[in-house]
Amino acid sequence: MSVYRIFVEKRPGLSPEAESLLGDLRGFLGIGALAGVRILNRYDVENIDPAVYERAKRIVFSEPQVDEIWDETFPQPRTLHSLLAMEALPGQFDQRSDSCAQCVQLMAGVERPLVRYAKVYVLEGALSGEDLEKIKGYLINPVESREASMDKPATLVREQAAPPMVEALTGFTGLDGAGLAALLDKLGLAMD
Repeated sequence: MSVYRIFVEKRPGLSPEAESLLGDLRGFLGIGALAGVRILNRYDVENIDPAVYERAKRIVFSEPQVDEIWDETFPQPRTLHSLLAMEALPGQFDQRSDSCAQCVQLMAGVERPLVRYAKVYVLEGALSGEDLEKIKGYLINPVESREASMDKPATLVREQAAPPMVEALTGFTGLDGAGLAALLDKLGLAMD
């Protein structure tokens, strides 16, 4: 099965998050060149039947009353702008992806699909490299998120390399004080 991509954005005038962020970036960061901010939710979905995906677009991934949706790409401004996408780090729990996958499963009674979520910011205006770095630093918490690629992946399956085996320590219970001190020093342990 292929990967489907959908972009969801609040209709004009219905995005207090974008309006608030524009004020924050101009006020707190002093980025006067920023003319506007749009925020889109991007979902990549795999292992889903096309008919189920079509239903889920308007039930799970968006609210038709307040959202605009686009498959694969979205209309970009004709003026100068920059794109910034942000996603959860691998291994971090992504509430939005998990909730969407569960909702699709419940809606259609099918096996849970793979869903990956990213928030896409359309930053309008002639921004310098320094401005973009300030914005990235403000929006991306490196403990839990990272900048996401705008390229659509071929698959959402993540390959994780197996971690190396942990060395088993044997015979340390029979060591005397000097032996234990040497072992602690050798391994860099902080035990008493």
